[in-house]
Amino acid sequence: TVPAPLPGMAPALLGGGGAGLQTTNKHKPWLEPTYHGIVTENDNAVLLDPPLIALDKDAPLRFAESFEVTVTKEGEICGFKIHGQNVPFDAVVVDKSTGEGLIRSKEKLDCELQKDYTFTIQAYDCGRGPDGSANAKKSHKATVHIQVNDVNEYAPVFKEKSYQASVVEGRRYESILRVEAVDADCSPQFSQICSYEIVTPDVPFTVDKDGYIKNTEKLNYGKEHQYKLTVTAYDCGKKRATEDVLVKISIKPTCTPGWQGWDSRVEYEPGTGALALFPNAHLETCDESVASVQVTVELETSHIGKGCDRDTYSEKSLHRLCGAASGTAELLPSPSGSLNWTLGLPTDNGHDSDQVFEFNGTQAVRIPDGVVSVNPKEPFTVSVWMRHGPFGRRKETILCSSDKTDMNRHHYSLFVHGCRFIFLLRQDPSGEKKYKPAEFHWKLTQVCDEEWHHYVLNVEIPRVTLYVDGVSHEPFSVTEEYPLHPSRIETQLVVGACWQEDSGVESDNDTEPVPVALAGGDLHMTQFFRGDLAGLTIRSGKLTDKKVIDCLYTCKEGLDLQVPEDGGRGVKVQANPGRSVLTLEAEDVGELEKALRHVAYLNSRQFPTPGVRRLRLTSTARCFNEAACALIPPVDGSVMVLQPEEPKISLSGVHHFARAASEFESSEGVFLFPELRIISTITREVEPNGEGDEDPTVQESLVSEEIVHDLDTCEVTVEGEELNPEQESLEVDLARLQHKGIEVSRSDLGVVFTGVDTMASYEEALHLLRYRNWNSRSLLDRKFKLVCSELNGRYISNEFQVEVNVIHTANPMEHASHMAAQPQFVHPEHRSFVDLSGHNLANPHPFAVVPSTATVVIVVCVSFLVFMIILGVFRIRAAHQRTMRDQDTGKESEMDWDDSALTITVNPMETYEDQHSEEEEEEEEEESEDGEEEDDVTSAESESSEEEEEGGEHGDQQPANRQQQLEWDDSTLSY
Repeated sequence: TVPAPLPGMAPALLGGGGAGLQTTNKHKPWLEPTYHGIVTENDNAVLLDPPLIALDKDAPLRFAESFEVTVTKEGEICGFKIHGQNVPFDAVVVDKSTGEGLIRSKEKLDCELQKDYTFTIQAYDCGRGPDGSANAKKSHKATVHIQVNDVNEYAPVFKEKSYQASVVEGRRYESILRVEAVDADCSPQFSQICSYEIVTPDVPFTVDKDGYIKNTEKLNYGKEHQYKLTVTAYDCGKKRATEDVLVKISIKPTCTPGWQGWDSRVEYEPGTGALALFPNAHLETCDESVASVQVTVELETSHIGKGCDRDTYSEKSLHRLCGAASGTAELLPSPSGSLNWTLGLPTDNGHDSDQVFEFNGTQAVRIPDGVVSVNPKEPFTVSVWMRHGPFGRRKETILCSSDKTDMNRHHYSLFVHGCRFIFLLRQDPSGEKKYKPAEFHWKLTQVCDEEWHHYVLNVEIPRVTLYVDGVSHEPFSVTEEYPLHPSRIETQLVVGACWQEDSGVESDNDTEPVPVALAGGDLHMTQFFRGDLAGLTIRSGKLTDKKVIDCLYTCKEGLDLQVPEDGGRGVKVQANPGRSVLTLEAEDVGELEKALRHVAYLNSRQFPTPGVRRLRLTSTARCFNEAACALIPPVDGSVMVLQPEEPKISLSGVHHFARAASEFESSEGVFLFPELRIISTITREVEPNGEGDEDPTVQESLVSEEIVHDLDTCEVTVEGEELNPEQESLEVDLARLQHKGIEVSRSDLGVVFTGVDTMASYEEALHLLRYRNWNSRSLLDRKFKLVCSELNGRYISNEFQVEVNVIHTANPMEHASHMAAQPQFVHPEHRSFVDLSGHNLANPHPFAVVPSTATVVIVVCVSFLVFMIILGVFRIRAAHQRTMRDQDTGKESEMDWDDSALTITVNPMETYEDQHSEEEEEEEEEESEDGEEEDDVTSAESESSEEEEEGGEHGDQQPANRQQQLEWDDSTLSY
């Protein structure tokens, strides 16, 4: 129905002439998209924000002339509709013209049942269509969130009907027991317990807001055996518990729970196997009803070497011992004659000869060409021990292979960036220019925790697996790159930095580059590493399996438990992989004690690192109510590993011998150590037999005994000038060493035998070492030095020196008459002859010729010796005559010495044939004694002076001296 026109309204606006009020419902009502409401439980009025008001553009029209309002029904709001299942609310219209409404609950709300509600609401108007039919329009659906406010209608209730605990007199407890109450209200304000209170007056206890009860003074069993306390609780709405709770606290006489009968310091003697740490341990529980006990034994070894006692052989030897022998190249070896590129690096010598290299951000080493070769298309393994701290966010290179000149391309590198471990590998040029995985990132806390960790990278593109301390880690991100462009530039491998050309571009490393003066360009190191590295190796062509990785990381010391058959039943035992932490748990305290008495320390190294290992035993006892009881204090002790008996490695054999020049020039050469013997002895202190108080002057005696252990290095170096590779060499028959774990590396300085193997194997290897010189005309002698060691230089042998003299054979044409006159100098049937320089030959040549000049020397020496003997005889006779004159004339002498006709016949030119016959007898004796050398001293030699001995050492014939030099003519002597 069109309302009557208001006074003053223009006819045109009232519908005259086809115009009038708009009666068509064109617009929908409009609501806010979201409403938030609050209603208190037990109330039905909902307070909305914003208020519920629906707007409609069909609402009142305002006219400019009269400022009067005409209302159409199309603009009125007829109602609201709520959508949702089981919604306990309805919406009503308060004013149709303004669209105001409200929401109220249809029933009593309970916050404990439901804290909030969410539903949708729509508004619809009162509009009609052009033909007068009903045509109400609805608004969009608005979301309504209503929260039910809590009313503090519930009081706190204790979980237990009563509580009880026992304490020992004379102690102040941080917590004796805990009481706990709950509240059923829904809101944090009214459901939370804000305080507890002890209602019983004048008791030496207090309770905190969390319900923990403790004593305020030391308790006395003689004064009170038991306290009964009444405790109540309040929620945060100040409502008190309807029922208080009873707490009984019993006082016990003084008793200290804990382990008894253990030693704080245990001494471990190397080589004695497992040593029980707690052989007499007993747990005192002070009559507590203990349901279960858990004991944890921790062995602290992080201060030793790389985290514990491990073998300190070279990393290459350790790989071989663990089954990864082939293809392993060591990039940080111990400095030696041929492996000397690590000579300038600072080392850490305080960890039992562990070969640890320190990098301080300014040092790096270049690896010589040919040490290692990596093919990106084939699998390979990189392993390293690293200790690194949080030194900033710049790149620090562990290993880098880059171009030598012209460019700065990195072919492969291993570096850290913050706490990230990153490996880069660029593929070689190929026909396919496709993106391939090139950079692998791992984010690890171990990288920057300043502790030793073992890293192994198994590279088999496109997959790279990282093992840290034996645990595998997948990369969290992988970046792909194109293969490198073809180039003939050689690469340079560097440890501790990256080698590149100074291109003038600032590096992302804060460290200033260190220039290197090289011909052909200005090159320098950059991206220096700061930390400690050890055992850096690359194994080409093969991956390292998990078994080998575990072998490389495994400690040689740890905790051991062999549960006996008659005890330890029901004891659960757990150990960490390194066996430094051992956990035992049992319900029976007695069985746990039996098991703990068999917990032992074991160090399987033959020569362990001496020093202290800290030991800690922590225990937790639980009562039957699952609460901790009988607080057991921790036990702190130590294992003192005693200094092992240090072995003395002794090298013995022939120190000096001569050979013909032809032997040096032959294809075989001369064996340097044909009679070398390697033994190792230790010296022990042995107490004397019998009672010590019988003779207080008796001292402990030292006994030396031979032991068997392995060697890992024997180094032969040349004394004096280096080897000239154009005319001399040291050679070894490598085919005969294939079945041994010994490798040989040669240089102009000498030969190095490396690898862990027995002393007998090293003897055999050194017996095969030959010296050749195919231009020995100008060579008179050569000196060599041999040193062997074990455990990466921890135990070093004596320096065994060998001097080899070259005998230059005289020209037969120049001395034809001498050779014809002395055929006895040639003895082709005999394989030994007299060394004319005064030393026995180690391996004499079957065809040896004594030069004529040597004969002259022999004659002169023998003549001088005969002269000295004659002079001595005359002096003895003169002294004898004086003695006879001074004797009493009445005393008869037993023998008359008539020396008036004494005749001495000397043959100074004794023949070489006689000498040689004596020499043959002597050598037959030596051969019967298994080739062992003996220094036989003749009577003539024993009577000579020190000068004569020295002269005999260099110029006389020792075997020849066995023959008597004097002939006595005793035909005229009277007895």
